[in-house]
Amino acid sequence: MNDGILLQINNVGVVYSDVIQVLKGVSLSVREKRITSLLGSNGAGKTTTLRAVSGLLKPENGRVTEGTILYDGAEIQNQPPETITRRGIIQVLEGRQPFKYLTIEENLRVGTATRFGKPYREDLELVYTYFPVLLKRRKTLAGYCSGGELQMLVIGRALMAHPKLLLLDEPSLGLAPMVVQEIFRIIRRINEERGATIILVEQNASMALQIAHYGYVMENGKIVMEGAAAELRENPDVKEFYLGMGAGGAAKSYQDVKAYKRRKRWL
Repeated sequence: MNDGILLQINNVGVVYSDVIQVLKGVSLSVREKRITSLLGSNGAGKTTTLRAVSGLLKPENGRVTEGTILYDGAEIQNQPPETITRRGIIQVLEGRQPFKYLTIEENLRVGTATRFGKPYREDLELVYTYFPVLLKRRKTLAGYCSGGELQMLVIGRALMAHPKLLLLDEPSLGLAPMVVQEIFRIIRRINEERGATIILVEQNASMALQIAHYGYVMENGKIVMEGAAAELRENPDVKEFYLGMGAGGAAKSYQDVKAYKRRKRWL
């Protein structure tokens, strides 16, 4: 594609069960070898956007009803998820769902299913380099892992598939702050060292904008703001609405932010 754009979403609308419209004219671009962050509150349409790209709308009785999704120059909207996966688009779902009766290493090997019969030992070593704790616990059943270990596991499993486009849905959800910092540090390393193209969906705007190159803000199924991550970090609305900061960078209380969100409308 032109200008290093790997993914182009053009004026996309998504409807569930032929009734509920979730996305309304969403347009965005994802450049190769960059981290693009998609920010917004619960119900803004972030996860639906990822599912529209990965083909996982169909199991949820959803479909793209208008617009196009171009990946590497070809339209992929409403294609089966297995077809999209074979193209190199891999989504790490929210909720960290492993195969709990398989060991960590067996779970990682599941990620090679799209490359059946090809060597995987070097890929395992790479994953263990990024996530040393998985190497130490490689024989442990996934059902006995902590939340942080499971997040590392599902990201590692995705890397085993050699993704050209990696979709990460709320990787910080439910994790302790120190674990979140470690996860985001590794995501940045994967981008910088492997040249991975990543779409990062996050409610933790502060962490997301620290590692992203570009960001989009979603509300009510629409893109309401976009810009370089550094610019978004300094935007007054983003600071107050998502980062909980008032004028001069002072931290705002939960009640202040809640009141601000009630009166702010992104329409």
